[in-house]
Amino acid sequence: MKLKKNWILLFVLMLGLFLAACSSDSSGDEPEEDPEETETDQEEPAEEEEEAASDEPQMGGTITGAMDTAPAGMFNPIFYEEAYETNILDFTHEALLSQNQNLEFEPGLASDWEMSDDQTEVTFTLEEGVTWHDGEPFTADDVVYTYKAISSPGYIEAGGVRTEYVIRLLGYEEFNSGETEEFEGVVAEDDHTVTFKFAEPNVTALKDASFPIIPEHIFGDVPIDEIPEHPASLNAGEVIGTGPFQFTEMLDREQYVLEKNPDYWQSEPYLDRIVWRVVEQSVMLGLLENGEIDFIAEPNGVPAADFETVEGFDHVEIIEQTDFGYQLMGFKINHRTDADVESGTIEPDNWVPNEDMSEQLVRQAMAYAIDRQAIVDNLLHGHGSVINAPIAQQFWAYDESATTAYEYDPEQAKALLDEAGYVDTNDDGFRETPDGEEWVVNLNYPTGNQLREDSAPILGQFLEDVGIQMDVRQPKEMTAYVEDLTNDNSDWDLYLLGWSLGSGDPDPSGLWKSDAAYNYGRWNNPESDQLLQEAMQAPEAFEQEYRAEKYSEWQGVFSEDLPALLLYAQNKIYGFNERLNGVDPMPYSFNNDPHLWWVSE
Repeated sequence: MKLKKNWILLFVLMLGLFLAACSSDSSGDEPEEDPEETETDQEEPAEEEEEAASDEPQMGGTITGAMDTAPAGMFNPIFYEEAYETNILDFTHEALLSQNQNLEFEPGLASDWEMSDDQTEVTFTLEEGVTWHDGEPFTADDVVYTYKAISSPGYIEAGGVRTEYVIRLLGYEEFNSGETEEFEGVVAEDDHTVTFKFAEPNVTALKDASFPIIPEHIFGDVPIDEIPEHPASLNAGEVIGTGPFQFTEMLDREQYVLEKNPDYWQSEPYLDRIVWRVVEQSVMLGLLENGEIDFIAEPNGVPAADFETVEGFDHVEIIEQTDFGYQLMGFKINHRTDADVESGTIEPDNWVPNEDMSEQLVRQAMAYAIDRQAIVDNLLHGHGSVINAPIAQQFWAYDESATTAYEYDPEQAKALLDEAGYVDTNDDGFRETPDGEEWVVNLNYPTGNQLREDSAPILGQFLEDVGIQMDVRQPKEMTAYVEDLTNDNSDWDLYLLGWSLGSGDPDPSGLWKSDAAYNYGRWNNPESDQLLQEAMQAPEAFEQEYRAEKYSEWQGVFSEDLPALLLYAQNKIYGFNERLNGVDPMPYSFNNDPHLWWVSE
């Protein structure tokens, strides 16, 4: 019997390499110094001073952004899963560290840090005077609590997927398994000093210490399995962070309102509020053109097909940069048992193969059957690129040369399917399984992203062209789609997915290691796991050249075994009204330093 299954996920931290920004500088020329200038000429400096003054940041105002899909409704950093929720959390919560344009770590809630000589401890000095939105002081105890919660027994079972930030902490396995109640990994030395302790020298120590912090005084007495249902995780007005804006109102699935935090520790934000509206992509551009919305940014930006239209709007500026992630068509290689799904267990030894998708030749054949460059050229209008390695192109670890290109070759696809035993035995135009049964492959995808929706039937047609009978299913609303993902639906074969990658380190373990929470495709490859482990192994891993070599080998393994076909990396195209000033996107996100955004009327 053939058991089929799927996975998907949407986003989570984001994007880019270079900026192609349109300048909004409107300052005048320098005045001529002429001793015989007229009285009118003599007044020009004052007029120009007035003009310059008008270019200074102004307090007050509201801006409205648009996103095409509603957040699922989880506004707690340790439990959220979708990039749409990031459009709230980026403004409300903060981490000890931030990053600059070169992806180097810089101070955030921590003003300074010191690494031990043996690379097993990092001690952070926290900013003083930082308060939570409800006025309570931010302290080292909040940092300890956040990491303790993610490390707790029951966290994964409750739906948590952020274990990548804690698995290297000292004593994690013992604490997570319940062998001890002592949490050794993060220790508060005093109110403004906290030390992260790792079991071994840790090359990603700063990345691991850069997770958004949640308040102990809100969640400290709440059982871990009840946190996802707690009002402070779900409700506007009760979500508490340290960020420049507070999440104050929402009309579920329609509108989300962020009010400025006047006591924000870096400086009072210029804007009074930021409003997110959920609107279909088909009407976004009209709203941007008539000024009803001020920006289209995360997670999908301006559709590539509409680039020239938006570029023609006199009052709209465009920034285009390389995506810090990719879109893919994933293969459901294995699925979990019902018992493991019920208990929330991720145990590769228990997985059951999805008979057809677990055949490597079938996966490779499907890769050759799809003309990805045609998708980039026609659907993305050239605003993107085909990639074959699941590491952000901006990282030093990305190595396209280590991969198989899988250029469009339908004859090669047919040959591989023949070799795998999938042939047309009854002359109906479609291939049967090696045991002679009807073979129908289903393709699943969510609503919201128009480009992805447009891609689905095209992908299905490419596969049918090589004799694979396809069931391109009706798309599901994102929340329902993620629920099927979380429940490990055993019926799916193929799925479409958009990944926004973390910017802290190129290590792909959090997505592709066999026991990773986000490995919803249930790819189980021992060679892959071994290389990922070796790439983090001290002391060698403290040499970037060594890690680059290991990740190059790993990208080759990924490309050959092919747990997913990477479709493309779409350029991010941000469009915003010229009245919005102070915009300075990071390579991975538009939502950077929003307390410095301001509007000129």
